[in-house]
Amino acid sequence: MAFSRGVRFRSTVAAVLVVAVGLLAGAVALVALLRAELTDDVRQAAGTRAEQVASVIESGRGVPSLAVADRDEQFIQVLDAEGRVVASSANVEELPALAAPDGDSESRITTPLDEDEFLVVAVAADGPDGPESRKTVLVGRALIAVAESTQIVTRLLLVGLPLLLVLAAGATWMAVGRALAPVTAIRTEVEAISSAELHRRVPLPSGRDEIARLAATMNRMLDRLERSQTAQRRFISDASHELRSPVASIRQHAEVALAHPGSTTQERLAGTVLAEDLRIQHLVDDLLLLARADEDALRPQLHQVDLDDLVLDEARRLRSATAGLRIGTTGVSAARFDADAQGLRRVLRNLGDNAARHAGSQVAFDLVQEEDGRIVLGVEDDGTGVPPADRERVFERFVRLDDARARAGEGTAGSGLGLAIVKELVAAHGGTTTVSESSLGGARFEVSFPRP
Repeated sequence: MAFSRGVRFRSTVAAVLVVAVGLLAGAVALVALLRAELTDDVRQAAGTRAEQVASVIESGRGVPSLAVADRDEQFIQVLDAEGRVVASSANVEELPALAAPDGDSESRITTPLDEDEFLVVAVAADGPDGPESRKTVLVGRALIAVAESTQIVTRLLLVGLPLLLVLAAGATWMAVGRALAPVTAIRTEVEAISSAELHRRVPLPSGRDEIARLAATMNRMLDRLERSQTAQRRFISDASHELRSPVASIRQHAEVALAHPGSTTQERLAGTVLAEDLRIQHLVDDLLLLARADEDALRPQLHQVDLDDLVLDEARRLRSATAGLRIGTTGVSAARFDADAQGLRRVLRNLGDNAARHAGSQVAFDLVQEEDGRIVLGVEDDGTGVPPADRERVFERFVRLDDARARAGEGTAGSGLGLAIVKELVAAHGGTTTVSESSLGGARFEVSFPRP
């Protein structure tokens, strides 16, 4: 089920497993340490009592009284060199040696006194006659207290550990739930956002954790999507508008020719249809080029190109296509690099047409190769220029700063696509395009190509 695969469930299970392993290891260590400490206390008590008896024997005063405090939990025996019992506490009288020690040692036995385990400590004692009179003192103490204490602690742990695990699971479940609450809110909001509601944004949680950064990233993504959708809709609207004009012109001339056959000639009608058809073709070509740029499909065919020759060719074309404009090329110097000649001609034609359309009386080209190897192409005019606030927007598609001006010439002149195409083609060559104020008084469009 989906619930079992959730982050909250997995985090809780992982936390409980980690805590369980830690608690289990701690519990085992605690019980083992407790058992060892209690057993060591029993060993020390038995050893102390055995040493007391042995010291009396070694002093030559014979075997002292072997009284014990608890008849069921303690006994004392004194053995001769051959292992026979020579003296014992009252609770083990007439019983043979309960342990067979080898010098000073200890052992664990089960005695007739009780079925519980006893810890027996043996201490050797030399009598006044030397090794021949050596005795061995056995002191046994029951380990029942050790077993009972460890059993009590074990039972407490068996009850307490599951409760601790339940508390750990509940705390983890609540903590992860609180941490993931913003994620749930984000997911709910994202599910409600459609293409018609891209203005909506996901809630930003407080703090600067990963979830807050995720929400901020998603809002930035929604900003980009909204801008992209707005640009797409504007693009479709402007493209439809641009295509409607030549289509309407062709239809108008055809309707007039049909209604009034004598009002026009076949040659004039064909010329009008051809001109508008070329206008449509150029616009469609530009739209296709921009579509390829959007898909990152512009792949320039690179060959050695003399850029100065292309600039001079464009200058000659403008001189023949425009009357009354001075086209300057004194700033053009030699520059050669690997580029797409057809793409660069398109760049120069669009920049030249744009400058000629806005120039008052002069257009100037300049081309220079900088000391760092960059190639800088400039096209400027003496027109009204581009306001600083519009110098980024002017490269957007279908943007015309003077919407009231009439279209001039053929092709895409005045369609608002020329500079957008320039920017895309230059970017495909790894270059940049900027606009600034011209020394002539108008606008200066500058293209910078990287070092060859």
